[in-house]
Amino acid sequence: MRVTQSMLSSNMLRNLSNSYGKMSTLQDQINTGKKITRPSQDPVVATKGIGYRTDLNKVEQYQRNLGEVNNWLDSSDDALDHVGEAVKRLQELVTDAANDSKTSDDRKKIQVEITQIRKQIQDLSNTKVGDKYIFSGTNTLTPLHDGNTFTDTSIATGLNKEVKIEVYDGVQINVNTTGIQLFSDIDAMLEKIETSLGNGSAGTVISGYLSDINNMQNNVLEKRADIGARQNRVEMMENRLESQEIIATKRMSENEDIDLEKAITEMITQESIHTAALSVGSKIIQATLVDFIR
Repeated sequence: MRVTQSMLSSNMLRNLSNSYGKMSTLQDQINTGKKITRPSQDPVVATKGIGYRTDLNKVEQYQRNLGEVNNWLDSSDDALDHVGEAVKRLQELVTDAANDSKTSDDRKKIQVEITQIRKQIQDLSNTKVGDKYIFSGTNTLTPLHDGNTFTDTSIATGLNKEVKIEVYDGVQINVNTTGIQLFSDIDAMLEKIETSLGNGSAGTVISGYLSDINNMQNNVLEKRADIGARQNRVEMMENRLESQEIIATKRMSENEDIDLEKAITEMITQESIHTAALSVGSKIIQATLVDFIR
């Protein structure tokens, strides 16, 4: 085959163009730190990257969900802690009122404080996270106590239902504590104690409420123990998600990120090749028709 000057020039220009393309690709990789900047450069890398990003986005969403779970559980535990303190104070007051040395006026003064404790517990039953009532079951927009009475379970059927939040694929955690039974029982007990104190009941009658108060304290502790168990589970889920985040980030980096040292070395090598090609090419295209006529 006869090789002409035109063929040499065309091959040289094509090779130089390819060399510029390789240097451009390497330059983009060094600038961005990524193997590709367009999916068309490597569809396999691009497809895997989408998968890894999806996994990472899911982990981040679950971490946000856990933040909401912690908000509910912490708020529930704090509210019940205050209920426990109120019941403890109630126990002290009833013990004091049961003393037969107390006069009717003394017991009425105690009654006034118990009335305030009752109102405080009613307020605690309406504890909210954001705009949601956390002790109202799935009826999160309905207060447990409307200022007069507690909501009737026969009307609001969701009061004893669980509110769940997804914290992992197929894993949900119950974030609420159903409080209608607990708060209504405490309120009914307080109403009876108020009535007894107001009617001037004997000390033996008043002391009879101490066992009921003790039972209520145990009920509050049981609720808090259940919350504590769920908080421990949430902590384990947080650790698991942190591990999954590290794994997903590592895989994504291995798939997309370049080896910077290797890329710089390849860039220097390609520049040397390109410089040599330019030097040789300049000699090839020097000859003109006038040079051949000479």
